[in-house]
Amino acid sequence: MVNLPQESGFPSPGMVLVLQKEKMATQDTHDFSRIAEAIEYINTNYRDQPDLDEVAQNIHLSPFHFQRMFTNWAGVSPKKFLQFITVEHAKKILQQSKSSIADAAYETGLSGTGRLHDLFINIEGMTPGEYKNGGKELRINYHYSDSPFGPVLIASTAKGICYMAFADEKQIALHELKQLFPNAGLIEKKDELQTNALSIFGADWSRLNKIKLHLRGTDFQLKVWNMLLKIPMGSLTTYGGLARKIDNPAAARAVGSAVGDNPVAFLIPCHRVIQSSGVLGNYHWGSNRKTAMIGWESVKMAG
Repeated sequence: MVNLPQESGFPSPGMVLVLQKEKMATQDTHDFSRIAEAIEYINTNYRDQPDLDEVAQNIHLSPFHFQRMFTNWAGVSPKKFLQFITVEHAKKILQQSKSSIADAAYETGLSGTGRLHDLFINIEGMTPGEYKNGGKELRINYHYSDSPFGPVLIASTAKGICYMAFADEKQIALHELKQLFPNAGLIEKKDELQTNALSIFGADWSRLNKIKLHLRGTDFQLKVWNMLLKIPMGSLTTYGGLARKIDNPAAARAVGSAVGDNPVAFLIPCHRVIQSSGVLGNYHWGSNRKTAMIGWESVKMAG
């Protein structure tokens, strides 16, 4: 084997691996835009159970290409995925959550098939001063990255992740970050906290390190966000169910507002909260993305 000098212009083996991973992540993001189109069509027409040819034609791909792309992303065929995102499937999950075994899993954060969010994600609320002054003393690093559900903007303080949003429009996501911390110093920089947090999109959660979140929110919001962490992957709850879990059954509307104000997409799984009818409902970062995440997680847990 010939060792090429650094100045030769050839990347090192380590750099080649990094570039390959970045290329794969970019491809996943590109594929998701087509998958989102397919999911929108399936969402609209699920009662008719559209077949492969019909969905592929609607998003202007050949059935072969669509099947291969979708299966590579989801791990199952489009037909199987359709079963995971129907209202009837959601209703069954909600019914199962009423059993004592599911309640125990919900309360303890345990599951028979993998580690759950609250085993390795901890929330630290910002001090009253940090909350009141809009992050005046904070220095926040932010970075754009890719995920199976599209591009994300992730930001961190010295204590932990303070923001993560899907960033179909980069400037809109950055604007929302600035609104959340109007007085903080923002630096476009990738750091170790962000890299560790982004590993949640990987296949093997057993290798995850502890993830710390450093969040700006009211006591009520922090309580709701902490409870969201206890919803197991592959499980769902309702706004009313979440209100009961925080011992405030009359606060379903306030809970809904707190869920909608969640500043950390996916890590705090607000996408797992749906309507009591089984309809998946709206989502700050798009209902098709919410559907994709619920289906993707259901597939992972079923496997």
